[in-house]
Amino acid sequence: MNETPSRKEQTHDRILKTASRAIRRKGYGGIGVADIMKEAGLTHGGFYAHFASKTDLLAEVADRTGADSLGRLGRIADAAPEGEALAAIVDAYLSDQHVESPETGCPVAALGSELARQEPPVRRAATRRMKEVIDLLGRQLPGWAAGDDRGQALATYCTLVGALTIARAVDDPALSRAVRDAARDLILAPRD
Repeated sequence: MNETPSRKEQTHDRILKTASRAIRRKGYGGIGVADIMKEAGLTHGGFYAHFASKTDLLAEVADRTGADSLGRLGRIADAAPEGEALAAIVDAYLSDQHVESPETGCPVAALGSELARQEPPVRRAATRRMKEVIDLLGRQLPGWAAGDDRGQALATYCTLVGALTIARAVDDPALSRAVRDAARDLILAPRD
C-alpha cells in the first residue's frame, strides 16, 4: 500500500525543514514565524493550520534536528570498520564541513547556549535527543555494556559540542583547527 503524504503533511514537513535550517543558521531569536513561512514559500496565516504556537514549532524542530543528527552519527558508526566507529564519529563531527554548515549540523552546537531560555517542550525534546546521542557515543566505548563508561560518554559529547562551538566562534582558522585537533586527541587518547 502506497502511503503518499497528504498535501498538508508535505507542507508541514516543508515548514519543519525550513525552520530547522533557519533556526540553526540565525538562532531561536533571530528568526520569526513570518520569516520562516516566507522562506518556505507560504503565507504567515498558514502557520496556524500546522502549529498551535511558535513553541510547538520549536519543539518539533528540536525533535527533528536531534533525530537527524542522531541518524547521521548512527550511519557513520555503522559504516566504520570494527573498532573505529568512535574515531569516525569524532572526525565527522569535528570536520571542516560541519564547522562551515551550522544550518545542517548538530543543533546543540548551533543552539546550545540558547536552549536554557526556551520553553519546557523545546528543552524536553532537545534533552531526549541529547541523551540518545550520548548513548550512541557510549555504545562505541569498550566498557559501555558493563555500565562503566557513562561518564566518558558524557565527557565525549560535551567535548565534541564545546569544541565545535568554539571552532565556529573564532575568526582564526588555525585556532579553529587546533581546538578540534585537541578535542580529537583528548577523546581518542588511550585509556588506562
